[in-house]
Amino acid sequence: MVMVVGEPSMELDFQMMMMKMEGVSIKEWKDIPVELLMRILSLVDDRNVISASGVCSGWRDAISLGLTRLRLSWCNNNMNSLVLSLAPKIVKLQTLILRQDKPQLEDSAVEAIANHCHELQDLDLSKSLRLTDRSLYALAHGCPNLTKLNLSGCTSFSDKAIAYLTRSCRSLKVLNLCGCVNAVSDYTLEAIGNNCNQMQSLNLGWCEKISDDGVMSLAYGCPDLRTLDLCGCVLITDESVVALADWCVHLRSLGLYYCRNITDRAMYSLAQSGVKNKQPGQWKSSAKKSKYDEEGLRSLNISQCTALTPSAVQAVCDTFPALHTCSGRHSLVMSGCLNLTSVHCACILQAHRAVVPHSEMHNMFEGRLDAKT
Repeated sequence: MVMVVGEPSMELDFQMMMMKMEGVSIKEWKDIPVELLMRILSLVDDRNVISASGVCSGWRDAISLGLTRLRLSWCNNNMNSLVLSLAPKIVKLQTLILRQDKPQLEDSAVEAIANHCHELQDLDLSKSLRLTDRSLYALAHGCPNLTKLNLSGCTSFSDKAIAYLTRSCRSLKVLNLCGCVNAVSDYTLEAIGNNCNQMQSLNLGWCEKISDDGVMSLAYGCPDLRTLDLCGCVLITDESVVALADWCVHLRSLGLYYCRNITDRAMYSLAQSGVKNKQPGQWKSSAKKSKYDEEGLRSLNISQCTALTPSAVQAVCDTFPALHTCSGRHSLVMSGCLNLTSVHCACILQAHRAVVPHSEMHNMFEGRLDAKT
């Protein structure tokens, strides 16, 4: 009995491997066709994939040419050494997840990735507190095909290094810079706007240095932006939201938590953009999936934006039917805004109409008329 890299559920009877597949007799592990080997490895976790690369030279070569996705977040110790040893063997890798609970990665590991994994498209380096600008310069030179990059919590990068990266990685569509307090400035956003016009999702949470100038540069340069998180960006004002409303017509999710300089003007600009971009009948509900599930704002966080009034926020809620305040579907988040408790989505109004009998609604209406007279 032969066991596949220590996985009990993958035990295979060696005699059953003495079959012929397309005229090729499988007598030893090295005889397994690459397609079958990769199918087997797709059923085991990443630890076993790494172990499999040491079975024989044939398997090592097959994994080197066939492995496109790898997650090493499970490695709690010596991740840096592991990446250094693996990088030359995974040259076809397209997705690499290196998120850490405790800082392990150093610049040498990222440089090894950049030197060998030139087809990399998706890289997660979140919480890599030991990395410096060296890593970003290496990625700029070695991984120009990056479309998704997570650098959240990396506090040692500079804005110049991020800007340099954007000049090489112009296909970036998803970029997470949350908490990169030293790396994100108006200069950074200007570089993103100039170089990454395919950007669709950008997280700038708690990057307190950015101002309206940076956000406006971003809005002008990235018209396909769908998701933007500006939570904790305390310097921005209505000017930022107005620019986003005017230029980013595909915006679906906007985070403005703790942006206390935001006023009703920002809300009315969002509502006006929704009306302007709305096609006739585009958001009318139907028996099938409503089209507003695909168009318009679907998520808005205005928690702690205490300068907003109910009428302005209600205008946004009425314009974008996918924004919900009802229980279990909170896509319009207003925590800490006690003056906005009267704002409700269409679902709540419809539910209220369903609960209150028609005769009672009529009596309520008649009562209001009598009170006026």
